[in-house]
Amino acid sequence: MKKRSLKKAGAVCLGVMTMLFGFAGCGGEGKGQGGNTEIVLNEVAHSIFYAPMYVAIEKGYFEEEGIDLTLVTGFGADKTMTAVLTGEADIGFMGSESTVYTYAGGTEDYVVNFAQLTQRAGNFLVSREPIDDFSWSMLIGKDVLGGRAGGMPEMVFEYILEKNGIDPADVNIDQSIDFGSTAAAFSGGQGEFTVEFEPHATSLEQKGEGYVVASLGEDSGFVPYTAFSAKKSFLEKNGELVQAFTDALQKGMDYVQSHSPEEIAQVIAPQFAETDPEALSAIVKRYYEQDTWKEDLIFEKDSFDLLQNILMDAGVLEEKVPYEKLVTTEFAEKAAGK
Repeated sequence: MKKRSLKKAGAVCLGVMTMLFGFAGCGGEGKGQGGNTEIVLNEVAHSIFYAPMYVAIEKGYFEEEGIDLTLVTGFGADKTMTAVLTGEADIGFMGSESTVYTYAGGTEDYVVNFAQLTQRAGNFLVSREPIDDFSWSMLIGKDVLGGRAGGMPEMVFEYILEKNGIDPADVNIDQSIDFGSTAAAFSGGQGEFTVEFEPHATSLEQKGEGYVVASLGEDSGFVPYTAFSAKKSFLEKNGELVQAFTDALQKGMDYVQSHSPEEIAQVIAPQFAETDPEALSAIVKRYYEQDTWKEDLIFEKDSFDLLQNILMDAGVLEEKVPYEKLVTTEFAEKAAGK
């Protein structure tokens, strides 16, 4: 498995992305080491939140399925989607809201979700001071470092506020900071609270600069947070390859369901060499205990409907798009033996 990072200056707006549909995929037919087929996978972020995928990588499950995988980190769903639409990546791993946006925007060769990995939000609310009896009403009038407008982290955050009877407009949410930079901004004195993925939440705690006071994953309930997707044309032309990819992922899902957080952390440690082993184990345990990962990769209609309800509540989607167009369960069902 090869890994490289992809960093591009500036964000590419979704309106531009919807025009980028006439490019061929970059993999699918190429041959890598040992005659395996090359696939370029672009992930929205490199996070312990996605542990089952890294288990599949580190345990060699992709190689077992005849795949030579190159992992690229896109640093944002907009960048990951752009990579898929332009053919820079064969498969994208991101929030499924991006597939809804591009379809609604009129993309002809639209992007279809074929495997759902996480079923809860993976971020946490961090406060400058410890709070024993936190309630979401404490955020009213406070400065909070949030996520990108239209992205799942921000929309789930606002969804939780509304579930607790709070108008997001009554919270001073800063959405101007780049993905992955909020922890540094918080350390630098910005905000009274920040919404953070791991390992940033635990890192802030270890440095005494912040305290986790709530889990968005627990308070939001089951939400289809991240999924694997590819252009419709790629799925149509590379069915066997996509099935092999999904089979490898399912092996990773099976592993996390049947092993302890400590064992999972040990397997994925090479992916997070900069993270202290004890912190890594604690983070995996935190995700494990809140039932973050599905048992299978099947993206159910109820979950897709909930996603679209969140998008509409956030005001970023005017009309629902058809589940049958943007989700296929064929590969996930076969991988799960259903």
